[in-house]
Parts: sequence; structure tokens; C-alpha cells
Amino acid sequence: MLNHPAFAQSVPTPAGKHDPDSARGEFDEILTLAREAGMLITLDGQIGREKYQSIAGSIASFRRFAEALRTTRLC
Repeated sequence: MLNHPAFAQSVPTPAGKHDPDSARGEFDEILTLAREAGMLITLDGQIGREKYQSIAGSIASFRRFAEALRTTRLC
């Protein structure tokens, strides 16, 4: 279960500098793929700009998500 987008925030820009806006956009794309695969994404809470979310779904939806992620430019 994913509750924190820390992995998306650690994606470096080509110059090697941290770009939170780019990472946030990429994370939003990943969440969209999960929703389209049939996974449920709930907002557990928000403190300031930090959102805490949970993702749940069946094994079948997880497989669809993994396949969609594999075929996108996000990997």
C-alpha cells in the first residue's frame, strides 16, 4: 500500500536537480493509470500540501496497472 509519494519526489531532473513540479505531475500520471486499471485510490488525509493516500484493488487490477505502467514512458 502506498501512502506517501516519496518515490516520485526523488526523481532527478536531467541536470541532476530536484524538480518537485515534474515529479508531482509524474505521480499524478501514475495515479491515473492505477484508477484506469480499476484500483481504488482514497485520500486518507492532507496536512498542508502533503497528501496521504491509500491504493487498494484486486490482483487483476494490480496486473492491469503493472502492464499499463510497463507500456508507458514512466518506467
